[in-house]
Amino acid sequence: MSITARTQSTPDERSSGRFGVAAGHEHYKWWALSCTSLGMLLAATNSGTLIIALPDLERSLHTSLLALVWVILAYLIAATVLVLMAGRLSDLFGRKRAYVGGFIVFALASLGAGFSSGSTVLIVWRVLQGTGSAFLFANAAALVTDAFPREQLGLAMGANTMVAAIGLVLGPVLGGALVAISWHWVFWFNVPFALAGAAWGALVLRELAKPDSVRGYDVLGTSTFVVGLTGLVLGVSRGGLSGWNDSIVIAGLAAAAVLLPLWVLIERRSRAPMLDLGLFRNRLFAAASAAAFINGLARFALMFLFVFYYQGAQGNSPITAGIKLIPLALGMLIASPIAGVYADRHGSRALAAIGMLVSAVGLAAMTTLQVHTAYWQSALWLLFVGVGSGMFNSPNTAAMMGVVPAHRRGIAAGARTLLQNTGAVLSIAFVMAVVTSAVPQATLFAIFSGVTAGLSPEKLAPFIANMHVALWVLAAVSFLGMFVCMLRPAHVHAGDAAEEPEPGGSSPQIRAHAQRNGSTPASIPASTR
Repeated sequence: MSITARTQSTPDERSSGRFGVAAGHEHYKWWALSCTSLGMLLAATNSGTLIIALPDLERSLHTSLLALVWVILAYLIAATVLVLMAGRLSDLFGRKRAYVGGFIVFALASLGAGFSSGSTVLIVWRVLQGTGSAFLFANAAALVTDAFPREQLGLAMGANTMVAAIGLVLGPVLGGALVAISWHWVFWFNVPFALAGAAWGALVLRELAKPDSVRGYDVLGTSTFVVGLTGLVLGVSRGGLSGWNDSIVIAGLAAAAVLLPLWVLIERRSRAPMLDLGLFRNRLFAAASAAAFINGLARFALMFLFVFYYQGAQGNSPITAGIKLIPLALGMLIASPIAGVYADRHGSRALAAIGMLVSAVGLAAMTTLQVHTAYWQSALWLLFVGVGSGMFNSPNTAAMMGVVPAHRRGIAAGARTLLQNTGAVLSIAFVMAVVTSAVPQATLFAIFSGVTAGLSPEKLAPFIANMHVALWVLAAVSFLGMFVCMLRPAHVHAGDAAEEPEPGGSSPQIRAHAQRNGSTPASIPASTR
């Protein structure tokens, strides 16, 4: 971190009467990491508890399979389309304020979701939850990058990923236990944790980065982007479930085809763009961003798919299914901190590529699973994918954030989340389209509601076959991601930083920002190799 950023503490921050430590204190980075880790834990735990509760939600709310899927997708779409706006606002008005506000919105939305009387109302509350998450996701990586020196970014991102893995371990098991009480508690349990996160962030976080000196907000670009991307994810996800001739699908895809290219033109000409596209002129940032998208595409739907494999095809209870999903998170828990420390010392390119390859092997091996396959086999391959995810995530994130100028980290973190969440939405849409094709409606209802008593292996065979097709495609996508990871620069020494263009180095907006804020090219750590 630059000396300027480390010494921006105000007099009240340096006073001993304020809780925590001052922004310039050598231990501040750990206080900041504790707050961002709490956000990661909440997000990961919430994801696991809800997914494991989906069959119970379908039975309790008497909803359709399409509405059930949209309980997941509504949250992801909101978080995806709003994350860049959240990143821009945080760069303008402060990351601490935006991060704390995200916790508060998430708490209120979780409270409302637990009182939902039907799927439509629940989806509305999930949109609001996604809005809060957008502000959390857009700022967590930026706050950590502000607080930590660049040579420790891999360690910090690895710690955040490890905490997320703990949440993934706890989420399904907790979800199974909460569903046994009532599905409402799957949402209500978030409220005290989110309020605690808001209070903790308000107490310990400090504003390290200077606000972006170019004021103003790109209203036209933001509006065009939100409508265009909403049309894309709505069209793709709904098309996989309702058919590609659906009028809403056609309208959504048409809007995306017109508005997204228009948004690119608007951003290229804007004085204060929502996303400076010059960021992607840096080869490292561009390759790592593409890999983040592929990672979301290849892996997000896996837990979603296995919940229905365990509860539907194998007839397990929610809490048993939750326990069976633990190896996936356990692999991330083991690999993430080790990968982060290794990347800080030796670079991230090979490590991220190997992580993609390991995940591809695990996904391909899952195609051997049948209705009555012994649990140890699925556990082994889930562990494989978890280890691969841990090897990829923290080094890739550290590499992306480590080469971004301080005043653009909110936007960069938002771009990473945007791409990863877009991949996640498309992943679920694709998997649902595949597994539901050529399967009788009665069988699908039984599988997705978790009530498969009386279904023979022969009746379940079409679902298992389609699951294998989906897994083969996900494995191929992860294998492709390995080559994308290798597109980043092979090696960058700290002394060579000036030779490596800053992200968007040819962008006039970024050069102007750097000159006005007094920032200079910083040394690039091993994690960005």
